Amino acid sequence: MLDPKKVRLGMCPIGWSNDDMWDLGDENTFQQCVSEMALAGFTGSEVGHKYPEDKVVLKHMLDVRGMTIASKWFSSFLVDKPYEEVEAEFIKELEYLKYVGATAINISEQSGSIQGKTDVSVLDMENKRVLTDEEWTRLCEGLNKLGKLSLEQYGIRSCFHHHMGTVVQTVEETTRLMENTDPKYVFLCFDTGHFTFAGEDPVKMLEKFADRVGHVHLKNMRMPIVEKVRAEHWSFLDAVRNGAFTVPGDPDGCVQFDDVFELLDKAGYEGWIMVEAEQDPAKANPFEYAKMARAYIKEHTGL
Repeated sequence: MLDPKKVRLGMCPIGWSNDDMWDLGDENTFQQCVSEMALAGFTGSEVGHKYPEDKVVLKHMLDVRGMTIASKWFSSFLVDKPYEEVEAEFIKELEYLKYVGATAINISEQSGSIQGKTDVSVLDMENKRVLTDEEWTRLCEGLNKLGKLSLEQYGIRSCFHHHMGTVVQTVEETTRLMENTDPKYVFLCFDTGHFTFAGEDPVKMLEKFADRVGHVHLKNMRMPIVEKVRAEHWSFLDAVRNGAFTVPGDPDGCVQFDDVFELLDKAGYEGWIMVEAEQDPAKANPFEYAKMARAYIKEHTGL
């Protein structure tokens, strides 16, 4: 299951140092992070806020550890900002990513996002922005342009990241985006945790769009925490801080990864599979959880 010639495994640094709440993992250095990823058996990483901005330095530090950059988050504002302004920022990221060997850029539309607001409940749907038809058109047309640019000029896939607290959170919203963008240029960053958090079935979504997946985030969920998020009206960041997310292999998690692995294999998926779990490293030692996830993936896929 899953061809090791086509599928590569990586780990996101957000378990070592959180990009939205810098106090989580402030004590953990960049070099510690990537060294522990490599020791746990991963060969790829995404870019975190502690990573060197100098692409030459970054590439060297990864090369000596047998690692590479797989992708990077990109906050787009295609709905609320002029396309040209978004594209200019996008190109800067692509230049950086091309040099360090990335194959994907993970685009998340941040117009109206509540994911970073600590005083807004992420599961109270009345707090979430809903796009108009005209805004949907602007978003999808903008993504087609960015996707064409990234693939044809840089060889990098534009992978849209559905995300809690954003205008593309639900299955309905993700489906609308996928059905109204060009499959040649716009791929899906498939995240098991964010669909589960949103009350959706990630397996059913993968069944529908397996051929559009360009990047994968394996994220597990602790459902008792998610239930508290709903009952006590927590923000997304409160959910993170209190342990809503965890890695594959954690017995506290609920995601059925075997079905995900099977569907990706059946679709002939080629690309990175990234373990991602933003946790408080003082409560969940990132190296130990990285090893837990790597052992689970090996046992269940052979990779």
